[in-house]
Amino acid sequence: MAVDRTLEPVVHTGAMSGRGKGKSVSAPQEPSAVEVAPDDAPKDGRRRRRPDDTSLEKRIGYRFKNNVLFDSALSHISALKGARNRAGSYQRLEFLGDHVLGLVISDMLYRAFPKADEGELSRRLADLVRKETCAEIARAIDLGAAIRLGSSEANAGGRSRPAILADVCEALIGAVYLDGGFVAAEALVGRLWETRLRSTAPPLRDPKTVLQEWAQARGLPTPAYREVARSGPHHSPEFRVAVALPQLAPAEGSGRSKRAAEQAAAAAMMAREGVKRDRRDG
Repeated sequence: MAVDRTLEPVVHTGAMSGRGKGKSVSAPQEPSAVEVAPDDAPKDGRRRRRPDDTSLEKRIGYRFKNNVLFDSALSHISALKGARNRAGSYQRLEFLGDHVLGLVISDMLYRAFPKADEGELSRRLADLVRKETCAEIARAIDLGAAIRLGSSEANAGGRSRPAILADVCEALIGAVYLDGGFVAAEALVGRLWETRLRSTAPPLRDPKTVLQEWAQARGLPTPAYREVARSGPHHSPEFRVAVALPQLAPAEGSGRSKRAAEQAAAAAMMAREGVKRDRRDG
């Protein structure tokens, strides 16, 4: 499917319907940005830039005015000290960036695929904003090299962990939104996601739906899912789920939510049983 040329203003100019040309939509500045900064932040709220900070800014095509926001977006909780360490880490910015990313991608999809129905747009959105995609984007800009980690987390390979990479990627989007407004965040997402969004291949069908249809076609009941284990910290749990069907061995999958783990379990059973996961017609 060809991509509508109306996508260009979204990616390159940050203009959305209803906004005047050249006008920037100001985002509310976080009043507590300096207060929740890591404990070693200077009193004036500024931080000295490290070489890898400026390199990252070049790679993403955006230079921060508020270095504290930039620093917080890159700071894992393990790298901070004191009672305020959770507030000074990337977690709050991740929450904000996740929603900004969803809005920007939704608008880009709406413009890029004018003939797509709501169902296809939803599937494409889910594929583009999922944690695995965010982690891939983070690897493409070598985000791991700039993340601030405690020594134990760094030694455990935290810089390459998909969950951390995805979270920091979203936090970076949230920080750009607060620092430069919606237009700046929109332009950043456009630069980083444009190639993936322009893919003409329809998204793969939902694994749980495909497995259920396959089971019903063979006279089997609806697949049953159960949580096997839960690990990780409260703010970022990891779920392990098993799926079962009569006459078949159970299959398991993991994810950062129960739904994601169920999808992974369904995909694992499909792969083992040779069930093809077709793409939906565009």
